Amino acid sequence: MPDRDLVLALESRLVNAWPSFEVELAEGWLLRFAEGYSKRANAASPILPGARLDAGLIEAILASFAERGVAPCFRLTGIEDAGAEAALAAHGLVDYDPSLGMVAELGDELALDSSIRLEPAPKPAWVAAAADAYGGDKSNRDILGRIVRRIRQPAVFATLSLDEQDAAWGLAVTERGYVGLYDIVVAPDLRSLGLGRRLVTSLMAWGQRAGASRAYLQMREANAVADALYRSLGFTTAYRYTHRVGAEDERRRALTVATSAPAAISPQLSAKAADGSA
Repeated sequence: MPDRDLVLALESRLVNAWPSFEVELAEGWLLRFAEGYSKRANAASPILPGARLDAGLIEAILASFAERGVAPCFRLTGIEDAGAEAALAAHGLVDYDPSLGMVAELGDELALDSSIRLEPAPKPAWVAAAADAYGGDKSNRDILGRIVRRIRQPAVFATLSLDEQDAAWGLAVTERGYVGLYDIVVAPDLRSLGLGRRLVTSLMAWGQRAGASRAYLQMREANAVADALYRSLGFTTAYRYTHRVGAEDERRRALTVATSAPAAISPQLSAKAADGSA
């Protein structure tokens, strides 16, 4: 059983750090919509401990997604009622993409890498380069730009240069003592060089200097390479969450990931790592 207070603390910061375009409340569930760009900004997530789901509420939530032309997605973080997963399964929604929420203490003084440029706002060049490096279904520059320009908490947009070439990008957001690490990506032809570690460490250092004492992030559970990196930097699992999506949507997403490699491959360390964010 996860620490519900910690889950809620991290999930509430996620909502602010990775904004959606529209939100709705539905009996203990927060529905977020951002034209389908990323699961975390286009999902129904519990915001009250013990949040329940019955057939009528599920149908209402599905209708909200259908009205916007967004594939339905439920994020189950472990604070919802124990019967929620079975209720979703009964509606034909299948388990997809289990992920981890992770935290780390920012103990010793962390150093900023001099090869990393930090900007307080997303410049068009950062948005374009980051979207292109993500590739696949996250290559939409317009939607990525609209999301990151909506961040209202203190944030930094990082670009790492290697031999005078921009090679890696990421962002960090601070709020109430935490720094969140989001959408770290390395250029496809420059992976396996340890650039992800340098970028993550510098973003943690920036967060520490901005007053944070802890860092958090989310990553796909199957991403063994990213898991090894983050644990080596002191991150531990705070909670596990999964998604419930339509069976056809799950097949479509799996096909998209398979056909977009290596561009959709991630951020953290090597071309063998799947995208560490959801």
